[in-house]
Amino acid sequence: MSFPHARLVEITEQHPHLTRVLWMLTLLDGAIHRQWMVTKGRLTADEQMAHLFCEQYVRARTAGLVTGNAYPFPLTQMQFGDALGLSYVHTNRTLQRLRRTGALDWEGGVVTIHNWPLLMELAQFDPTYLHLEKLPR
Repeated sequence: MSFPHARLVEITEQHPHLTRVLWMLTLLDGAIHRQWMVTKGRLTADEQMAHLFCEQYVRARTAGLVTGNAYPFPLTQMQFGDALGLSYVHTNRTLQRLRRTGALDWEGGVVTIHNWPLLMELAQFDPTYLHLEKLPR
């Protein structure tokens, strides 16, 4: 998606709050990108998959999309594998191993977290990179 540069300059000059929001979104995108670069280089496929499930859970919870301990995850295994850089077969086997831990299930486009502390441990997940704490203005 493109946005006219002149319009962006106009918005940032006239609406300092929107400028701050745009800047925070840029910083957040950078933080997520850096985390995924580290994750891809340091974690096993099982850990990477668990990490992505953790990240999506935290982000869905922040957006009010979690019901109980479940959140929508309307991807196919093939799409999920593509996001992780895994083949379909490797994705399926990795998902089966994660399910066997009892930490989660993924059925019908919904992920259900059964053991959040275990999933976080498997993923080596620390959500601070998502910068979800509310800071004073």
